[in-house]
Amino acid sequence: MSGAIPHYQFRGPANYQVSATVYGGSLVVADASPATTVSTAGANAINVLGVAGNDASPIVSQAGNLNSYNQPIVDVSVLPDYTAVHCAAIDIHVTYAAAATFGQLLKAAATGQVTPWVSGTDTNPATIVGRCTQPGGVLAGATVARARIF
Repeated sequence: MSGAIPHYQFRGPANYQVSATVYGGSLVVADASPATTVSTAGANAINVLGVAGNDASPIVSQAGNLNSYNQPIVDVSVLPDYTAVHCAAIDIHVTYAAAATFGQLLKAAATGQVTPWVSGTDTNPATIVGRCTQPGGVLAGATVARARIF
């Protein structure tokens, strides 16, 4: 998914520089490379900042291949190295890693996706990042659907 438009939010997004490629619609976390950048959230992340609003990639990773004259190939589709991070009670499309019921609490899954937080199995409430707001729930993983991210 190349971008995500919020359905409802209280305030505008915050812009952060990325330390690795981030895809729009994925959860992002603060990282330490350097401490001012963000990257895609991993499973059970407790430092989720919000949802990336656009694709972004560090400028250093966008060096193109060389042509037959040993010159860089010009690519006008270079991604920005900043992403807009939507946060603070936003209702937005995200990718689910597993099925979820309408209203179920969510936590971060691998590669910036969300997955249900299960009471009793999941013991750290700090991993809760949102709630499923897709009417009727999400029937299977790898589905893009609505979620309210806290």
